[in-house]
Amino acid sequence: MGTTVTHAPAMEDLPKGKGSEPRHGPVGSPRPAALKRRRRRENLAGYLFMSPWIAGFLLLTAGPMIASLYFAFTDYNLFDAPQWIGLDNFSEMFGDPRWRHSVQVTLWYVAVGTPLKLLAALGVALLLAQSRRGQAFYRAAFYAPSLIGASVSVAIVWKAIFSDDAVVDRTQKIFGIDVGGWTGDPDMIIYSLVALTVWQFGAPMVIFLAGLKQVPRELYEAAEVDGAGKMRRFWNITLPMISPVLFFNVLLETIHSFQIFSSAYIVGGGAGSNACGPADGSMVYTCYLYVQGFENSRMGLASAMAWLLLIAVALVTAVLFWSQKRWVHYEEGAR
Repeated sequence: MGTTVTHAPAMEDLPKGKGSEPRHGPVGSPRPAALKRRRRRENLAGYLFMSPWIAGFLLLTAGPMIASLYFAFTDYNLFDAPQWIGLDNFSEMFGDPRWRHSVQVTLWYVAVGTPLKLLAALGVALLLAQSRRGQAFYRAAFYAPSLIGASVSVAIVWKAIFSDDAVVDRTQKIFGIDVGGWTGDPDMIIYSLVALTVWQFGAPMVIFLAGLKQVPRELYEAAEVDGAGKMRRFWNITLPMISPVLFFNVLLETIHSFQIFSSAYIVGGGAGSNACGPADGSMVYTCYLYVQGFENSRMGLASAMAWLLLIAVALVTAVLFWSQKRWVHYEEGAR
């Protein structure tokens, strides 16, 4: 008895027409109108999540910046309506000897404090890059001052340490150095601020340490085989390989140095005629800006000083970016 096998008709043998389509309609991409509505809903949700930041930026950053730009060309004392005076604030600023002194103090602080801080950070990072017992503890201990160094309480303690007959003064007398406390000396108070900023080398140290970990060990081994000493390996291998990290730290710390305020204001005195140190010894730019704006109620002049500082920092940043082409070495295609 034979068996009859019946084959199902092939898809191409089925009749083509409206009945051959799937039950739920033809399969295809969504309509453009539906896509637009979905994208609009997604964008709306994104803007809703971003709205607190946008509101904060407009009200607390962009708005005050635009207002200060207007105040820079006015005579404004926080109480009366601002009066337009054009470039008079800038003319008065350039002719003010205390303003020129604040510029000199700030440039000296940036030129001395920033390199010393970076040297300390790089030196400690080189030590911590080597495997040793208790390495995690040392990293945390050296990093901790950068977390608390900018606080008001640390500035108060720092002022007490460097005042007359305090720890630093007594230590100096042991070695026969009798110059008194640093915070009371117009010539020495700026050095206490430099010491404070160098003490806060933890943040750039961590960045240097991360860069040192990326240097291939094979380069040091090959150089050692060729007879290169430690200094030669450091100069020809370490520095070029971490030059992008070095550039980042130089840029960041330079900007931070221009913005120093709280430590200079508190160590210098904090109020009155000695708000920026005895005989203006610690009168950095931002300290004099604060005195003009809030103690002398010259908000128009202070706004002009603030915008000039912004322009100066932008120019310094542009110069640093221009100079990196000569000494910063990137990997192929990383620039």
